[in-house]
Amino acid sequence: MRIAVLKESAPGETRVAATPDTVKKIVALGHSVTLASGAGVAASVPDQHYKDAGAELSADGAIAAADLVLKVRRPTETEIGAMKLGAGFAALLEPYGDKAIIEALARAKVDAAAMEFIPRISRAQSMDALSSQANLAGYRAVIEGAALYGRAFPMMMTAAGTIAAAKVFIMGVGVAGLQAIATARRLGAVVSATDVRPATKEQVASLGAKFVAVEDEEFKQAETAAGYAKQMSAEYQAKQAVLISEHLAKQDVVITTALIPGRAAPVLVTEAQARAMRPGSVIIDLAVAQGGNCPLSKPDELVDIGGVKIMGFTNLPARLPADASSLYARNLLALLPLLADKESKAFAPAWDDEIIKGAMLTRAGAIIHPSMAPASAA
Repeated sequence: MRIAVLKESAPGETRVAATPDTVKKIVALGHSVTLASGAGVAASVPDQHYKDAGAELSADGAIAAADLVLKVRRPTETEIGAMKLGAGFAALLEPYGDKAIIEALARAKVDAAAMEFIPRISRAQSMDALSSQANLAGYRAVIEGAALYGRAFPMMMTAAGTIAAAKVFIMGVGVAGLQAIATARRLGAVVSATDVRPATKEQVASLGAKFVAVEDEEFKQAETAAGYAKQMSAEYQAKQAVLISEHLAKQDVVITTALIPGRAAPVLVTEAQARAMRPGSVIIDLAVAQGGNCPLSKPDELVDIGGVKIMGFTNLPARLPADASSLYARNLLALLPLLADKESKAFAPAWDDEIIKGAMLTRAGAIIHPSMAPASAA
């Protein structure tokens, strides 16, 4: 199978879909890899390292001849037009944000896999790009929050007096939230967290943080079978808002991470709650790309509201390009056996496999994923 690795074109995107380590392993599996020149430069990987690992280099990654095309973000229309009929494509496609790209892939008869649709099952953990990137986002969110806060995180006892530890509140305890808790704790902050899913209470406690939530009957049923948070009732949200408002007013750094696939991000910090926080406090909004967990946040822009700094990051993993690329490339490498015939090495997705069923959006000119396809096709 001929595999093309493209250079990212999205503004600010520094990641790359392959590393010298994964290239070496892909070649060892019997495939060839062609990389677009300069694709890894932003991730601190020069072209020569890829050549040493066994990859070829070309201006466009030899996309027209590729059986499988790999990328971090969604393809451009030009890239789609350059792919041959029946080729495979894998990337973080953000399908809910731009269905037109999915339709274009279907029209071009490209079999496209959305890496964020990899099922959350134990067998697919090594392929779960959404989790690998969210882990880094949670870590980086704390680092960014600490930089904007402008004060020390740990308690410091000096001859001149004692500096109190920063109070950090994590809202949304998924992969990013858990890593944020762990990172803030390592930096010496006093950490608390909230989530509507009951299972997260024990996880929060295990990391040494305090759990904050209204724990009524609705709270006990607030998780989907896939592990995502459900949309809560207006009554529950009102009770939770009172508790959270009191808690927010005492916090120094707040990190919001709540996302619901295919829907606008839920509001966790209202404008009134943000304005009631102390001057010098910080809100880091990781959901700003889907509308934001705080209505005041703006994509990749620092907003100052009465001394409260609000920063919405649309792509935190890209601020850690080397590590983010390494993890993402390994996710793709783990998926590769399900995209190739074991004997012939040809591009041949295992269509009956539950992982492929969950990830593939298009096949032979049609949109096939249940969440994207017309009702009759699904």
